[in-house]
Amino acid sequence: MHKFKPTLNYMAPFHQTSILIIVLLLATLSCEEANKSDQPKQKTETSLKEAFQNEFVIGTALNKNQIFEIDSLDSKLLKKEFNSITAENSMKWMYMEPEKGKFDFDTSDRFVAFGKKNNMFIVGHNLVWHSQLAEWVPTLQSKEELSNSLQNHIKTMVERYKGKIDGWDVVNEALNEDGTLRNSIFLEKLGNRYLIDSFKWAQESDPNVELYYNDYNMCKSEKRAGAINLVTLLMENGAKIDGIGMQGHWNLEEPSLKDIETSIVSYAALGLKVMITELDITVLPNPWDLEGAEVGQNFENNEAMNPYPNGLPDSISLKLAKRYKDIFQLFKKHSDKISRVTFWGLNDGQSWLNGWPIKGRTNYPLPFDRNNKPKAAYDSIIQVARDTIL
Repeated sequence: MHKFKPTLNYMAPFHQTSILIIVLLLATLSCEEANKSDQPKQKTETSLKEAFQNEFVIGTALNKNQIFEIDSLDSKLLKKEFNSITAENSMKWMYMEPEKGKFDFDTSDRFVAFGKKNNMFIVGHNLVWHSQLAEWVPTLQSKEELSNSLQNHIKTMVERYKGKIDGWDVVNEALNEDGTLRNSIFLEKLGNRYLIDSFKWAQESDPNVELYYNDYNMCKSEKRAGAINLVTLLMENGAKIDGIGMQGHWNLEEPSLKDIETSIVSYAALGLKVMITELDITVLPNPWDLEGAEVGQNFENNEAMNPYPNGLPDSISLKLAKRYKDIFQLFKKHSDKISRVTFWGLNDGQSWLNGWPIKGRTNYPLPFDRNNKPKAAYDSIIQVARDTIL
């Protein structure tokens, strides 16, 4: 009979200790993962210009304070989000040549310097417009005097910024709503020749700069036909034109996406670049079926015309976001035709629509609120850039 001799397992304590350590490690890791899942996920940092870098440049209009970088928060946002700039008012005739033959380049020089310093596409706005003229211009009596003054104004400005400004709105808003030529002082005294000459003088002053025609309501069929006739007139007379600026002063319903698309395709078919300029979407009621963006129109204020003085309701904010999403989906679809999209202002508080066509209203037409914070509209635009357009 053999006696039972127990085998001593000297490794048992080691295995038990190892298992205990592993269990404790797994428990610790599980807790850490649980804590991570409770924390908000960090969004990938992006910007409008980065989001659409493969489609088109993204611009905005600068007011005088922004040109001189008075507000550091504005400057920071401008540099982060945009790679194109347009002077909202500072380069219009009344500011550039307030006295005949005497130009004030202080603000425009700073504007161009800001764009160059930040590697932006710079748009000069504008050379010829019936509105915001210097007071002396309408007093010119003779055809010759007006023509010489117009030529001097165009050549002086374009030559000064030769090789610095990338594109000029040469002629602005020369059409009526029915597509006929607006009866401005230029048409009245110089005939339609002023259109041809203006583009030729700009080309002579800087042969390499892009030259544009810019107008509102460019999605309406009659005005679209008029714009096509205007472009044809220029081309047939040997004037250079590189692009059409479709001002995007739109609302939550109009123009229709179909009309916007038809216009983009029609202008591109002329061999021109298409730019969406002055983009903002009003959320306020339209007084008396007002059409367009004629700055001379103004109406009295009342509560019905200013429904959101203390903030935009969520329901309207969502409508605005949806509208921007639909429009940018269309822009992305036709990015082979569109070279630039420019918002008309940096944030809601700075928008001209707070004072037009009714003074004292509170409007919310842009992707950034009055504190430079991105709105739901901004998020919807960024999402379009990330989505695949079928």
